[in-house]
Amino acid sequence: MISNQMTVVATPEQVSSALVGESVILNLKTGMYYGLNPVGASIWELLQQPKSVDDLYQAILHEYEVEPEQCHRELLTLLDDLLAAQLIEIQEINDGCQ
Repeated sequence: MISNQMTVVATPEQVSSALVGESVILNLKTGMYYGLNPVGASIWELLQQPKSVDDLYQAILHEYEVEPEQCHRELLTLLDDLLAAQLIEIQEINDGCQ
């Protein structure tokens, strides 16, 4: 399960294309296609570089008129779905401790 403190990024084993505000993603490992609505496409665009879940949450709140609780819930649901589909990965945060 994904939490706010995690950093996530799109996996390299996919290709995607923007189509009239939406995104279509092909998982190269499974051959499965996935579609994202305009809000999901905005999140997907942000995921091309590593982002913390909190940064994604703040970006969506800033861009769309949505209740904070609903935004948070739906963002975590989308990220969990993308993780289950092997389209994103969680990056380990290196805090310098050894």
